[in-house]
Amino acid sequence: MNTDSNHRTPLDVRAAAKYSGLPDHYLNRLRVKGGGPLFVKVGGRVLYLPDDLDAWLLAHKRRSTSDMEVAVSA
Repeated sequence: MNTDSNHRTPLDVRAAAKYSGLPDHYLNRLRVKGGGPLFVKVGGRVLYLPDDLDAWLLAHKRRSTSDMEVAVSA
């Protein structure tokens, strides 16, 4: 594993689910229907970059349950 702070190892679906705290079947569904984090497909493998997961999670940050459209800026 590369310890360079600018490179984080890509995660398979199971590891990405664990990283994000979401079930792997939810990531699979989002990948098919859209709206999920960016992913990379190499051959038959699906990989998620941690930076893309972080960005997607931050984009879903809210102040309340009624705050559906506007993400909270950092």
